[in-house]
Amino acid sequence: MYSLVSAPVLGFDLTRLGGGSATAEVLLRGLRLGPGDLPVLAERLPHEDVRGPLWVEVESAARRLPSLKSLEKDDPAGALALVERAPIGSVDALLTCLRYDVMAWTWHGAGREAKQTDSASAATALLCDAAVASYLREVLSESTRRMLGAGWVSALRKLPAGAPIDLGPHHYAVSALLDRLRGIRARDLTRLTASAEDARRNAGGWSPAVHSASWAAYLSDRVRTAAAAQMLLVQAVDTAGIPLADRAGGVWNMLSGAVQALVVRDLLDTATAHRLLAPVVAALGPSWLGEKGVA
Repeated sequence: MYSLVSAPVLGFDLTRLGGGSATAEVLLRGLRLGPGDLPVLAERLPHEDVRGPLWVEVESAARRLPSLKSLEKDDPAGALALVERAPIGSVDALLTCLRYDVMAWTWHGAGREAKQTDSASAATALLCDAAVASYLREVLSESTRRMLGAGWVSALRKLPAGAPIDLGPHHYAVSALLDRLRGIRARDLTRLTASAEDARRNAGGWSPAVHSASWAAYLSDRVRTAAAAQMLLVQAVDTAGIPLADRAGGVWNMLSGAVQALVVRDLLDTATAHRLLAPVVAALGPSWLGEKGVA
């Protein structure tokens, strides 16, 4: 359910979770890790005697996350609130994404024979601890969250700054849109919501366009780039203070599609680029797109 290829789906869940921005930050840092970082992370992984009880609490808390299986047909208001907040994915899906996508470069061998070094395995475990602590923020106790994240926080103090976040050949356009969102004003937010509602009512062609943009990212080896852009979008939406109902009601999908298009803009046909970018341009104006405008 979660993967770097389907980062917009992961982003949709994170933008509706209380700890979503913090989880996005863990993923962003994870995407920039290199071989030299692994020993620093590995040596800060708590002993299994400490981690074991914490993960028992994680499994219990995961079962308390909102779920569409809990929908009550005779409670429309409660059902709507649940639909707005319930994740599409799961803790297991998040861990799979971290281990096999974010940390894919640490595995050696093929298929069932693939293995990590002890250092890579421990570093990956520490990354998982930090991610799950924030992902389950709403259902874990504060003490459990702090203990799960302590090793990661300690490691970050020792890690070098890391490479800049790679947003690809259209870095400036992606960054300009994110900056525009971070500084959004009330009247812009009204237009953004209205544009998302219009796009939702006239959704024809949107799903194929997003699929085309995701496929272009895969073929051009920009999957990690596109995923990083989606995680930055999660944080920008939080900074903008866009209401949860609006995020769930179409604003996230509209913005996520535009970001995905920007990352591979040079590879998209005119119609696909226009389909994904035009609704955001209608809401926020064209200045952040630069000289080209909507292709």
